[in-house]
Amino acid sequence: MRAAGKSAQGRKFRENSQTIVVNAHGALLYVQAEVELGTDIVLINPVTEEEQECRVVFIGDLSEKGQRIGVEFLSPAPHFWGVDFTPTDWPGRVPGAPVR
Repeated sequence: MRAAGKSAQGRKFRENSQTIVVNAHGALLYVQAEVELGTDIVLINPVTEEEQECRVVFIGDLSEKGQRIGVEFLSPAPHFWGVDFTPTDWPGRVPGAPVR
């Protein structure tokens, strides 16, 4: 995953980041840039090159992997990660259909 935006110091950054957890509403990831709560960043899916605007909603611990942050999508993007988040027992789901 790539992330781009402005750091807490106002400098533009664009970096490869490591995702920890993804969901239909955003992600938890590591970034090297120092960002603040409420900062808008862009995530770029390296497979599809799709970009998604996000807002930093959580600042976690700093580690050797970088700053742990939580982001939420500014607009719905259920297919951004290329994963189907529909539960297997969801009404209307086709029985036996593969979960992607």
